Amino acid sequence: MKTLREKQSLFARMVPMLFSKAFSLGFEITVGDAFRDPRLYGEMGIKKGYGQASSCHKLRLAIDINLFKDGKYLGTIEAHTELGEYWESLGGSWGGRFEDGNHYSLEHEGHR
Repeated sequence: MKTLREKQSLFARMVPMLFSKAFSLGFEITVGDAFRDPRLYGEMGIKKGYGQASSCHKLRLAIDINLFKDGKYLGTIEAHTELGEYWESLGGSWGGRFEDGNHYSLEHEGHR
């Protein structure tokens, strides 16, 4: 079983592969939320501000990306499907499975 720190390193290796895949599919991307500082959003299990109380963003294991094609924002889960399935093939958890299509994470202790 990998430690949190080992998973953070793995996640850091996976994210550039996700970005590269997005570009190869013809998307432009911008980065949304990545790390959510517990000083602003609460420690794991505590909801402060927006987002989930037990978000992997707080563990440095999640990133939200925004997709664009021809300069137009693509905000649907369907727009992320091919990219999300690719992320899952790498071992990640894709938010499209729980109504958060632009969320890409690595599970830790049951949190995604």
